[in-house]
Amino acid sequence: MSEERYGEFVLVRRHGAGHVAELVLDRPKAMNAVSTAMARSVTAACAALGTDPSVRAVVLTSTHERAFCVGADLKERNSLSDAELLRQRPVTRAAYTGVLELPVPAIAAVHGFALGGGFELALSCDLIVADRTAVVGLPEVSVGVIPGGGGTQLLPRRVGAARAAELVFTARRVAAGEARELGLVDHLVDEGRDRDEALALADRIAANSPVGLRAAKRALRLGQGLDLRAGLEVEDAAWRAVAFSGDRAEGVAAFNEKRAPRWPGE
Repeated sequence: MSEERYGEFVLVRRHGAGHVAELVLDRPKAMNAVSTAMARSVTAACAALGTDPSVRAVVLTSTHERAFCVGADLKERNSLSDAELLRQRPVTRAAYTGVLELPVPAIAAVHGFALGGGFELALSCDLIVADRTAVVGLPEVSVGVIPGGGGTQLLPRRVGAARAAELVFTARRVAAGEARELGLVDHLVDEGRDRDEALALADRIAANSPVGLRAAKRALRLGQGLDLRAGLEVEDAAWRAVAFSGDRAEGVAAFNEKRAPRWPGE
């Protein structure tokens, strides 16, 4: 396993052959509250991972024992003037966009508090694995703002418009069991197992064609919200992008030769 640090608060670990990258939130003294500096580091790490052809899956984790991420750094926000807050906005937005636009499957490993922007980081991933200590929610209206990291758009896509409205308007926190029932998280695991289970899931994903994974994610994301006819056109474009690739040729050959594929990644 290799490690690379992005600023003071973000760490990237490469596992195995490097096909699984772990994006680690590492600001334990602040329960991973997203400061301006941390946002820049998340953005930089996502940019590097997104352009690395060897990466096939990303797992977003936390070093804090009791929190995934508690959201925006409100202590820092309290010190900003209106003009400074306006200048900060594109910096923090870029961090959430960076996770959302990772071109490979992304999995959030959540334990403890995942609130506000912390939950939005998880929602920006394709899958969320949570342990039984997890508490999630979008409490922004309780402090006079609204979710600004994609929450008002990502949550309805997960749980429907009415349920998302109730959660956003009440600002309530949701414990792990109910979160699984409502579809706020995808897998519920024993306490302390979120990271291990997320990495194991990423390993299974990363065994597949890197060209296929990127195309499948693109089709899934771009097709959201479209009518069926338009969505099928998105799928067809993604199919055409992989149908004549080296990965497709290798995958078919490996199947017929009854061996594991050796993906060229092109």
